[in-house]
Amino acid sequence: MLAFLPKLENQPAGIPAPRKTVKAKPAAKTARPKTDGCPPALDGDIYLVKGISAATAPKFHKMGINTVRDLLYYFPNRHLDYSRLKKISQLEAGSEQTIIANVWQSKVNYMGGRRSTEAVLGDDTGNMRAVWFNNPYMVRNLKPNARVVLSGRVSIFNGRPVFESPEWEELPDEADLIHTGRLVPVYPLTAGLHQRSLRRLMKNFIDISTPGISDFLPEDTLKRTRLLPLAEAIRQAHFPDTEELKDAARNRLAFDELFILQLGVLAKKKRWQEQTGRALKINLPAIDHFISQLPFKLTDAQTKCLADIKADISKSVPMSRLLQGEVGSGKTIVAVISLFTAAANGLQGAFMAPTEILAEQHFKSVTRLFASIAKVSTLLDGVYTFEGLLDRPLRVALMISDMKSSQKDILKEKIKKGEIDIAIGTHALIQKEIRFKSLGLAVIDEQHRFGVEQRSALRSKGLNPHILIMTATPIPRTLALTLYGELDLSVIDELPPGRQSIKTRWLKPEQRNSAYNFIRKQIEAGRQAFIICPLVEESEAIQAKAATAEYETLSSEVFPESKVALLHGRMNAAEKESIMKHFNEGKMDILVSTPVVEVGIDIPNATVMLVESADRFGLSQLHQFRGRVGRGTEQSYCMFLAENPSLLGQERLSIIESTQDGFKLAEEDLRLRGPGEFFGTRQSGLPDLRMASISDVGLLEQARREATRLFESDPELNLPENKALEEEIRRVWPKKSEWS
Repeated sequence: MLAFLPKLENQPAGIPAPRKTVKAKPAAKTARPKTDGCPPALDGDIYLVKGISAATAPKFHKMGINTVRDLLYYFPNRHLDYSRLKKISQLEAGSEQTIIANVWQSKVNYMGGRRSTEAVLGDDTGNMRAVWFNNPYMVRNLKPNARVVLSGRVSIFNGRPVFESPEWEELPDEADLIHTGRLVPVYPLTAGLHQRSLRRLMKNFIDISTPGISDFLPEDTLKRTRLLPLAEAIRQAHFPDTEELKDAARNRLAFDELFILQLGVLAKKKRWQEQTGRALKINLPAIDHFISQLPFKLTDAQTKCLADIKADISKSVPMSRLLQGEVGSGKTIVAVISLFTAAANGLQGAFMAPTEILAEQHFKSVTRLFASIAKVSTLLDGVYTFEGLLDRPLRVALMISDMKSSQKDILKEKIKKGEIDIAIGTHALIQKEIRFKSLGLAVIDEQHRFGVEQRSALRSKGLNPHILIMTATPIPRTLALTLYGELDLSVIDELPPGRQSIKTRWLKPEQRNSAYNFIRKQIEAGRQAFIICPLVEESEAIQAKAATAEYETLSSEVFPESKVALLHGRMNAAEKESIMKHFNEGKMDILVSTPVVEVGIDIPNATVMLVESADRFGLSQLHQFRGRVGRGTEQSYCMFLAENPSLLGQERLSIIESTQDGFKLAEEDLRLRGPGEFFGTRQSGLPDLRMASISDVGLLEQARREATRLFESDPELNLPENKALEEEIRRVWPKKSEWS
């Protein structure tokens, strides 16, 4: 394709002395005057930066760059390695390479019907061509005898090397390269901004700004951690001198983010522990009698976690505890005993779940448990009243959005008057019009599904109530200590007797019919099955549509002889209640569902779980699906179907197929997918992480150690040497933030 390039005969091989660099044209005037050589204040507007005008500033705003500080921390998303300098005779096809050469000639040629620039260059080992396709304007810059640096990929044509559209720049007098001959930054862009111009602007900006940056880390922290100084780290993060310095820069900047995050979390815990709560009596006869009457014996792990909770709620400091447990480990009974303890003390309890299906499931579980021990005296306006548990009636109610307004009004009034002891519900419990007379304990299930404001709203419903947070999503301890550093941690690390291992298989597309036949045989044996619809998008409308289509195909074509039901989040409460009631009673054989069944559904007779497009889910979510079966006495099975999984998807499916340990799976999920699988930043209330990942266990633990050391010696950061750090924390953790 390059046959039309001129031959290189009679071109000299030597390199003449470099000519002087052509002076750049003066920069265009901007909307506000710049002070050359003097960096603007970090909190100043972006167009105080030299090179950014009132016209270009909006383009930076689109990328979230509004202040000088934003620009300073606008790091490249990668670097091109143009640092390996070669002679022309050493060039090889394919890899990124850099040369220094003289321009012998340049001209415009028609290539593929379009005007392009071609140049002939040489060094003391030979000559070569460079081509810039569809760019005739390059010829203006490539003057004969100019000494230039070129970096890019090399092709071999007719046995000779050719650069195709390489990066280039004239060799500066002091070899201060920007686009070539170094690790070259590649920045995220928006329409109207170009890589070369942004790179040039950033180089000038970084050179001017970084010398004046003061470090906010205390001197002894810097010495102990042996981290780069902040100014050097920022410079090396943008324009690193070596690969090692680039890594060291990222390490320092990532440490800063995790260190400040940890300090904020520790401060949150301290403030919460300074609040005054209600100390509950935990040795009341009614509590011991209730536990002794349970239809099963608590496991050692449940007993230990319950002891942790009792120790907390017996103090006047409000409890703030995270209860982790495997699927089916029995977290709910621990929560129910805790709620019963609050009721025995004359206080109210709230049990908040993220979905109506899960709230309804909890309501059924709680009332069924109480009914197995005590007498149900009335069921009026959705309120169960139990006699014989306390020296007064115990009243339990369900509050969800999908209820008649008249019934909700009645429940609101009863909660306000203290006539409801335990209120179970969704976010409906935290609506402004809901008032508790004396909320003593709030239990939040699957708390990562609630936003920061929602959790805070429930907490504000009482006078600093005790808080118990539960999750069936196993969270690695390191991650838990970061996201929930203000919480104390309890783990139910054993399953109740009788819980069995679920046989798990990853199936290829050609095994689909075998999977259907296996389900058919299980149904013939009197068992039931789940089939999870493949879509994982956020839109419930899209999920419902896809689930409906899957349901129609399965019910009419695949399992016409079976009773197939459909469940998705857009159904109203009555529809969902009816479907789950029929499925639980064995009147339906197969439940086709969206991921709404991930948690909370308990069908002992269901022995098969089939997940479509399983490679699109994370390990923890797949483990949650698997936990919906194996809850009875029969051997249960889980099958994961994937049409064309990526290498990462294949790795996940191999891991889930061979591992039943949810905590081990969570560690792997964190390694493969990062913390986003567990909690999004907006949900968790944490600051944005630009350079750090909380899956970086070593750095996270180092940051936590240093934060704990500093917090123990100066919790208010009042010492003079910590003043700069205190100001940085206030900037990152603004007062208006509610740290969860």
